[in-house]
Amino acid sequence: MKRLSSNAIGVDQGTVTLFSDFDSGGEMWTGKGPREKRVAVTFSTPFRTAPAVHISLSMLDIERHQNQRMDLGVELVTEKGFQIVFRTWDDTRIARARASWMAVGELSDEDDWAIY
Repeated sequence: MKRLSSNAIGVDQGTVTLFSDFDSGGEMWTGKGPREKRVAVTFSTPFRTAPAVHISLSMLDIERHQNQRMDLGVELVTEKGFQIVFRTWDDTRIARARASWMAVGELSDEDDWAIY
């Protein structure tokens, strides 16, 4: 449980195209090479502390003749941003993927005191 102790709570959100490998012959579509994509996201305004981040797939274009394997996660969450990590493996072929995210956390407030 993340407990928020500030009166200034912020919500930031967005949508990110993770990759579009179908047209370019990229690794996610061909099944050769690294099967992991990392995308850095920067918040529109930094949070006071690292926020809670929720992520979900908002679009997936996948080959239907193989098993559909994927792992979507968030890593390296800081006050300024985070990384989206998308992985697949074996013979799964993915043409395109898009993710939507939402971050909820404390914002700095003009009433915050910096005590040394």
